Amino acid sequence: MSPELLIPLMFAALVIGIFSGIHVAFVLGGLAVVFGLLGWGPQSLPLISLRIFELMKSYPLSAIPLFILMGYVLESSGLGAEIFKAAELYFRRIRGGLAIGTIVGCAVFGMMTGLVASAVILAGILTIPEMFKRGYNKEMVLGTVAAGGTLGILIPPSVMLIFYASEAGASTGGLFAGAFVPGFLLAGLYAFYIYVRCKINPELAPMPETRERVPVMAYVRTLKVLFPVSVIILSVLGVIVFAVATPTEAAGTGAFATLLLAAIYRRLKWRMLKEACLGTLQTLGMLGLMLMMVNAFAVVFLGMGGKEIITDLIVGLAIPPLGILLVMLSMIFVLGMFLDFIGIMYILIPIYVVIIPQYGWDPIWFALLFCVTMQTAWLTPPFGYSLFYLRAITPPEITFAHIIRGCAPFIGLQLIGLGILIAFPQLILWLPRLVGY
Repeated sequence: MSPELLIPLMFAALVIGIFSGIHVAFVLGGLAVVFGLLGWGPQSLPLISLRIFELMKSYPLSAIPLFILMGYVLESSGLGAEIFKAAELYFRRIRGGLAIGTIVGCAVFGMMTGLVASAVILAGILTIPEMFKRGYNKEMVLGTVAAGGTLGILIPPSVMLIFYASEAGASTGGLFAGAFVPGFLLAGLYAFYIYVRCKINPELAPMPETRERVPVMAYVRTLKVLFPVSVIILSVLGVIVFAVATPTEAAGTGAFATLLLAAIYRRLKWRMLKEACLGTLQTLGMLGLMLMMVNAFAVVFLGMGGKEIITDLIVGLAIPPLGILLVMLSMIFVLGMFLDFIGIMYILIPIYVVIIPQYGWDPIWFALLFCVTMQTAWLTPPFGYSLFYLRAITPPEITFAHIIRGCAPFIGLQLIGLGILIAFPQLILWLPRLVGY
């Protein structure tokens, strides 16, 4: 059977498999085996196995379990909860302040872990009941928590950027440096939107009934949160920026610093450590299975000529380079509604790295545009992971429709942020160039 026929059939089968309700990893792996046999015969199986084995030897990916462990230790030890409480305290006297404080807390937490699941779940558990109690609009609350928690997948140390660097052969440190402005730009857009919307419609976020002054000592006590935050950020990002360690090695220094701080604050208990390690293993098992299956799918799809077909299709469009860029980003956005970010990366990155040099685009600039677009996948139905994390911790009266409506404005804000980054590439590139990438 010819590749021109097999490739469309492979994509059609992928769509059917996703909507069948079968786990995406098994859909991808099963299709890889079936279409590999149809296209190449029995010799496809050793090729798939070899690709998975090469993936398992990838040195940059060894940072991922350590970053995951950091997130679980911060969550289990209670240090993460203190970050959110401190952020909310400073914004409590502003209309919509609890929601703005949630965004700030999520951004800080993201700088320490690079994870989405723990940020969304922790922010939701800590802030949703309080905002509902204060009379905040429930859809705005849900959108705030989902969008704020998703910042962790972009703000360094980002697991998504590590995956991108591993597949594209890019510098992880350069991507980390380039991601700061996009991450904080999105956080600023979210906070500004909440502030303006609550000013226009005060019913969305009633002010506290009691406006008494917060004791000065309460603010002083929040300063103790700055110490662990600063230590963890310096132990991960500082050692990278000052060329003390590679990004992969920085995951080890960050994990060690997190455990050390938990011990200093007397939070390092055997039970807490056991829970953090089990959570890390469970998350890593899910990611590992997905990673292996999507690589199996990618090696068959690309090996049958999928890369050449899609590359020729995109480059052959009679439109200007900006139009080509928008088409490439639109493909990510659409696939993000159905596939995990790992699947999209390992299918599209080998294709896109061939196209980027043809238009003279900076690889770091394009990588961050790719990842900002990819971030929308966490909020877009029907398979946005943040939507499911949030649904798992909300009261029974909250429906999936409430969550989707709450996230819709924040998806729009992400697209606005993406437009700003396309129009002003230096927002991404100035810091990587400043530190020598």
